[in-house]
Amino acid sequence: MSTTTGPRAVAARVYQLFDAGDVAGLDEVLAPGLVDHNPVPGAASGIEGMRMLVAAVRDGFTGTRHEVIHQGETGDGWVVSHWRMTATHTGDWFGTPATGRPVSFTGTDLMRVTDGKITEIRHVEELLQLHHQLTV
Repeated sequence: MSTTTGPRAVAARVYQLFDAGDVAGLDEVLAPGLVDHNPVPGAASGIEGMRMLVAAVRDGFTGTRHEVIHQGETGDGWVVSHWRMTATHTGDWFGTPATGRPVSFTGTDLMRVTDGKITEIRHVEELLQLHHQLTV
């Protein structure tokens, strides 16, 4: 598979969509039956939950930028990505009002890509890093 359309490129596209706040663009990369193994509390597993998360990032932060620190791929379509997100907290973020503070935190995603779409995702964000920056 080419590096522009292979699993790693599909996974990287997700971060571009987060940075742009492009909720509709998720249809490009997420399979209709997406399984999110750890959705946002109160969100459904699947595309709707991911839409909610992209919208929450878009509404809570400006200047959002994901930097992929490391990305690897297995032979069976799994992509692991370790990333850092930087932004400025300019809107409500799950009940925390805007602080105007710059933030930087990391996370790791495991995404299974099948036929050019993400069918399964497991993600861990360092929310304690983020919480500390927003509240201390």
